[in-house]
Amino acid sequence: GGAVNVGAIDDLEALAEIARQQSLWFHVDGAFGAMGMASARLRPHLRGLERADSLAFDFHKWLHVNYDAGLVLMRSEETHRRAFAANPDYLKRADEGLAAGDPWPVDYGPELSRSFRALKVWAQLAEHGPDKLGRLIDQNCDQAQYLADLVDAHPKLKRVAPVDLNICCFVYNGDEALNEKIVIRLQTDGIAAPSTTRINGQLAIRVNITNHRTQYSDLDLLVAEIIRIGDELSVV
Repeated sequence: GGAVNVGAIDDLEALAEIARQQSLWFHVDGAFGAMGMASARLRPHLRGLERADSLAFDFHKWLHVNYDAGLVLMRSEETHRRAFAANPDYLKRADEGLAAGDPWPVDYGPELSRSFRALKVWAQLAEHGPDKLGRLIDQNCDQAQYLADLVDAHPKLKRVAPVDLNICCFVYNGDEALNEKIVIRLQTDGIAAPSTTRINGQLAIRVNITNHRTQYSDLDLLVAEIIRIGDELSVV
């Protein structure tokens, strides 16, 4: 759920049913979209997520945890360990000492030496709680819709994709090179940090709002600066 390019939501219920009928493993790459489960507003649109055989998502995207912190949930611990566990002679298990304990954490993924990413995730949830984080997710979605309304209202801007979550993709009137230059100027002038993407083959300005500090005034400024820079570059 929550395609990274435009924030579109897949029909997870239908995909889960296809996987069931065909005896397929149903994996959901939740990226940032799975965090929508913390939002009462978005949760119904993610129906079917609970049927996944495995789910991956990143805390650093929409729970505002410092980069990097990801998680994979597996419905079957045994299947998960069969896929990743390795027991070469130099990693022999023991009943006591440093090699004691089975399974080891490394049996659950490709990394042999892993950092303690879970601490910052736990601290974030312990300090703020899921309800507050869910409200911030709603806020980002409202801000993306606000930006879409600004874009739709301006004759020199055109939206190129629907806004379902927290991403708004649009273009300034002109060719791809001009839009590319606008994004670079926004970044190098320290105004904002949008990216570019391609929607149906067309280069677009992509604004992905996942920051709890984003203000509506930031979006007003963004649109005003895009118009100013676009007009300036069009004259040159």
